[in-house]
Amino acid sequence: MANHDLILGPSPDLALGNGHRLVLGQSHGLGVGHGHGLGLGHSPDHELGHGHAHNLGLGHHHDSRLFLGYHHPHDEDHGHGHSSDLVLGKNHDPDPGNLAAQNHELELSDDHEMALVATHGGLDGNQGFEQLAIDQSPELALPPSHDMLQAPLAATSILQTRKLVVSPEHQLTVGQDFPDVKSCRRALRDAAIACHFEIQTVKSDKTRFTARCASEGCPWRVHAAKLPGVPTFTIRTINDVHSCSGITHLGHQQASVQWVANSVEERLRENPHYKPKEILEDIHRVHGITLSYKQAWRGKERIMAAVRGSFEEGYRLLPQYCEQVKRTNPGSIASVYRNDIDNCFKHLFISYYASIYGFVNACRPLIGLDRAVLKSKYLGTLLLATGFDGDGAIFPLAFAVVDEENDDNWIWFLSELHNLLETHTENMPRLTILSDRQKGIVDGVDLNFPTAFHGFCMRHLTDSFRKEFSNTMLVNHFWEAAQALTPFEFEAKMMEIEALSQEAAYWIRNIPPRLWATSSFEGSRYGQLTANIVESLNNWIPETSGLSIIQIMECIRRQLMTWFNERREMSMQWTTTLVPSAERRLLDAVEHAQSYQVVRSDEAEFNVISPHEGAVIVDIRNRCCMCRGWQLYSLPCVHGVAALHSCRQNVSRFAENYFTVATYRKTYSQTIHPIPDKSLWKELSEGVQNGGDRIEIVINPPKSLRPPGRPRKKRVRAEDRGRVKRVVHCSRCNQTGHFRTTCAAPI
Repeated sequence: MANHDLILGPSPDLALGNGHRLVLGQSHGLGVGHGHGLGLGHSPDHELGHGHAHNLGLGHHHDSRLFLGYHHPHDEDHGHGHSSDLVLGKNHDPDPGNLAAQNHELELSDDHEMALVATHGGLDGNQGFEQLAIDQSPELALPPSHDMLQAPLAATSILQTRKLVVSPEHQLTVGQDFPDVKSCRRALRDAAIACHFEIQTVKSDKTRFTARCASEGCPWRVHAAKLPGVPTFTIRTINDVHSCSGITHLGHQQASVQWVANSVEERLRENPHYKPKEILEDIHRVHGITLSYKQAWRGKERIMAAVRGSFEEGYRLLPQYCEQVKRTNPGSIASVYRNDIDNCFKHLFISYYASIYGFVNACRPLIGLDRAVLKSKYLGTLLLATGFDGDGAIFPLAFAVVDEENDDNWIWFLSELHNLLETHTENMPRLTILSDRQKGIVDGVDLNFPTAFHGFCMRHLTDSFRKEFSNTMLVNHFWEAAQALTPFEFEAKMMEIEALSQEAAYWIRNIPPRLWATSSFEGSRYGQLTANIVESLNNWIPETSGLSIIQIMECIRRQLMTWFNERREMSMQWTTTLVPSAERRLLDAVEHAQSYQVVRSDEAEFNVISPHEGAVIVDIRNRCCMCRGWQLYSLPCVHGVAALHSCRQNVSRFAENYFTVATYRKTYSQTIHPIPDKSLWKELSEGVQNGGDRIEIVINPPKSLRPPGRPRKKRVRAEDRGRVKRVVHCSRCNQTGHFRTTCAAPI
């Protein structure tokens, strides 16, 4: 049996369910169409039979019907009816065949707006469902014309009819004043959108503005004119009567990008991460308008440009921004470079004095290099150089933005980094540098840091290894081989890899172990195998797609400022000699060393015997052990701890100075200061002087715009560029270049 529910809101208590029971509250006079006289006055209870289709008439003409759902006109004289016909106004008898395939809902809201919305799911036999809701109003107000019922209803069509009751904020009256013509146009546009009709401009100039309803033949018209001597516009005449039923499509002619921007401006200022998809959903919910994703995206971009500045303005203000960095943070380096031919942006290099001081005076001589692609309007790459503090956290030293990632830009960045260290150190330390295998980085390190130990980051290596061999066990063995402390342990792990896959072992052995394996590395990595900079970068800049270059730099500066302050305050609460990570490592070694036997040779040399590893030699004077753990991590290993305890020495005193709390506090002893708002830069800046005249440096955006479409989620590794793709084979036609599922060969 079909389900026909007729519901009137809180005031008129009316419900019609499966049993066709009609209940009516207080006095509501309704007339019923031809064939079934039904009086709904003061009587609260009416029973409707099952044998006929029931016509509920609202209006004057008894055979005017709006069919909602499944209808059989010949079933009116039979036992089981399939539909309840609702009569609204004049004589319209649409073809039920066009309506039987879908389910429609008719709603009349408290402002008498009628909307016929197509809902998903067709009708099947007796399972049709129609609902009429009249919310908050006992009276049914309809427009003079019901042309919207004449057109066939497609499965996805939405008819937006005019609101008969207009809210006060969109009410237009003769004599209404507006500050200027833009405000007048805006008010008319908002009224048209709110009332679901479109307007067409008849005349618009500096003194007059005339518009009419866009529907053919509709008499609605408004005329506004400028008052003499002032920019004020006032409505002179208005015909506010409509003969149309409103727009019959999903969008709205007046719903421009600027209207979208004005509609969501307040929300965007509160939440800059307000997504275009959410904008579309809110506009459809509030205004009943369906817009394109591009309109929402451009509306958001327009507001964000007004709030934060445009992408182009960001590049133009870079010289002033660099000047403010050096003014507020004395001793810092901030330089911007341009192409001399077209003044397009080329390089930006920034390093704060607090970072320089902390690295030179308190950090281990270990630097990690990495990069991240910026996905803003103009393409660019962020290059980063970071140290590592005593507790193992990354310590940003310098960063740069380049127009594109290539060998020349990496060499330039490493040259700037060398100049930075050379300026602030009396003797250049012998560094250990961790990076990707990219040729530009290798060449840049060899050219600018010829004495440095250069190692490859294991995160990058395992990413490439996993693409070739997607075997978790092989990846784990690869890491174990990298962490092996002695050549003997390393070879044992490599034999395990060969037993699983000789191809994987061959791939690994093609990379010299001295560049990645702890047992063969010549420098001091302090147990650091990776430069996890990009992972931390995701926390620095959560979303760069909507940020200009200055906003990205400010996100990084604010993050550094927060880190320095938080870590400085946190270290003040530590009561141990060593930082927490080093303290935990030594405590763990002390616990394991209790089962070791120590035999002393002299005041510095010991023979430590363990139940599982046999005997090893420890020299506490030179701080070394045959297991190489003390030398590689710069902390006493378990054998060293056993030897030190045997001669009643303080274990913490034999740790490198980098791991002490005093050194850690020195790392973050300097402060990164905030930068004032860009509106104050001109007042605070004296500019670059040349004979008393200010030299304006013009920086244009780079020519590399982001291509259309969704940005790539995963970057392409340098070692993967130019790689020959795997040849696929079709098992159906025995040809190469496609799969079986895409094979077009005839059967």
